[in-house]
Amino acid sequence: MPHKLRKTRKKRGSRTYGYGRVGQHRKSGCKGMRKAGRHKHGWTYVVKYEPNYFGKRGFTSPKSLKIKVNTINVGTLDVAEKISTKQKDGKLLIDLESLGYTKLLGNGKVTKPLIVKVSSYSKSAVEKIKGAGGKILVENEKNK
Repeated sequence: MPHKLRKTRKKRGSRTYGYGRVGQHRKSGCKGMRKAGRHKHGWTYVVKYEPNYFGKRGFTSPKSLKIKVNTINVGTLDVAEKISTKQKDGKLLIDLESLGYTKLLGNGKVTKPLIVKVSSYSKSAVEKIKGAGGKILVENEKNK
């Protein structure tokens, strides 16, 4: 626990701080630990143990280039009465773009005919929806 009468506070203003002659504690500060002096007195350590210490390696792509793909599986659309109540041609219409999903994947089973509006989808998702008697509406073609 710190207190106000530490040695450094007691010796403040005494020129030598209890070391005696000034030269006895001169040049004895930081010994180069904690990565200080890597370009000066710690250079031999860098050359021997950390040769890749300086410089940059690799490339980090900016976050603006990364596209976040929010996916949903076909099996979760089978419980579609909870998601959407819109009907088109006697089939349930689900607009995944308005729900925030960008890609439809083909995991699961489809038992009802559905009309799904989504920007991209997988081949297995199309096969399962068409097999149940539904179809996929796409505004811009980005199928992968």
